[in-house]
This record gives sequence, structure tokens and C-alpha cells, in this order.
Amino acid sequence: MGYPAADVDTSTLDIWADPAKERFLTPATIITFVRTIAAIVLVALAIHEGPPANGEFWSPALKLLVAALAVYWIGDSLDGQVARRMHHETRIGAVLDIFSDRFCAAAFYLGLAWLHPEFIAPVLIYLAEFMVIDCFLSIAFLHWKIRSPNYFYAVDRTIYRFNWTHPAKATNSGLFAVLLLVTHWWWLGAIIATGLLVFKVASLVRLARIGLPIPEATGAAPSVGQPTR
Repeated sequence: MGYPAADVDTSTLDIWADPAKERFLTPATIITFVRTIAAIVLVALAIHEGPPANGEFWSPALKLLVAALAVYWIGDSLDGQVARRMHHETRIGAVLDIFSDRFCAAAFYLGLAWLHPEFIAPVLIYLAEFMVIDCFLSIAFLHWKIRSPNYFYAVDRTIYRFNWTHPAKATNSGLFAVLLLVTHWWWLGAIIATGLLVFKVASLVRLARIGLPIPEATGAAPSVGQPTR
């Protein structure tokens, strides 16, 4: 998803939340629930399979974990596409998506570390980044009137580039898992996870400098002026 030129008035863009359109159940949130339940069930089946025998890496349990990861990733892309195409984007849906992502990710990575304890260090570093720092960054959009973090360019373009462009999302959610599964190198995973943590902390520092607006007495968050570069 791109963002407008610096001289574009963001107040005219279709990115702002509408309280009248907020609802809990939409086609997108139903997909979010279904893909989360499906992913967690696959993780449970993987754990039930038990640890690998005789040093086998691609055990039946790991294959089930990878299936859970695929359901999580595909479903995460699908619910976002459905929300945008059907014009059902809501702040409720965005928050549900954010927390569901972390439930799926935590289940997968803890299952992976259980099956292959050599991955414990990189997994814990990654979960510290994704479950804490990235989660805080992701829900910070609620302090403004935008519908989701996908429109954070209206607040700050640098934070948006580092976190919610397609390359940034792919790097944060996919690169780490793919490298661990393909290379089996825990130390490379630790380096990647640490790098992601550094980028997220840098975004957090920048967000702290911007500050989080305090909602007005009416409950409406203040609107955003011109985005920063």
C-alpha cells in the first residue's frame, strides 16, 4: 500500500474511521476468527504428535506447524483484502486482527521451540519484538482517527515505511520463520530477530517523540495534520 505525496491534503483521503460503521462482525472479522481457530487447532495437533524422533527435522509435528503458519499468513492477507474490497474496514476489525496475529505467531513459535530447542534463543528474541514492541506500535493508531495501521502514513511516513508497507510486513512476519525453517541455523535467526528488534525500537523512539494524543472529553481523538516525511 502506497502513501500520498507530501503536498496532498490527507484530510480528503478515505482513511478515516467512521463510528457509524463500526461493528464486531463483518466478513473480514469472521475470516479472522476462522483462520485463527484453524491455525491454533493445527498447532494443537502438532503438539499432540510429540517431538521428533532420531534427530528428524521435518517431522509430522513440524509439518503441521508449518501448515498452521501458512493458514495464519494466508488468512491474514485474505481478511485484509476482504475488508478493503468490501469497504468493511473498521477499527474493531483492525484490533482483532492485530491480537489474532500475535496469538497465531506465539503458538507457532513456541511450538517450534518445543520441537527444536536449539531455536529457543531466536524465538524468544522475536517474540519480545513481535508480542511487545510491534504490538504497541500496531495499536498506537487508536490515538488517531485512522481506520488501521495501514494508514499510519497520515501520522508519520517514516514509521509507516518501517512497519506497514508490504516489504516491511513481509520482512517482519515471514523472513524470520523462513530462514529458520530453511537454514536450521539458530544463530542466523538470532541475528535477524535482533535486527528486527532494533528497527522496532527505533520506530518506538520516533513514536515517543511524536507523542500519543489524549482523546478529547467527547471521546473523539484529535485529527491529524500534515504527515511528516
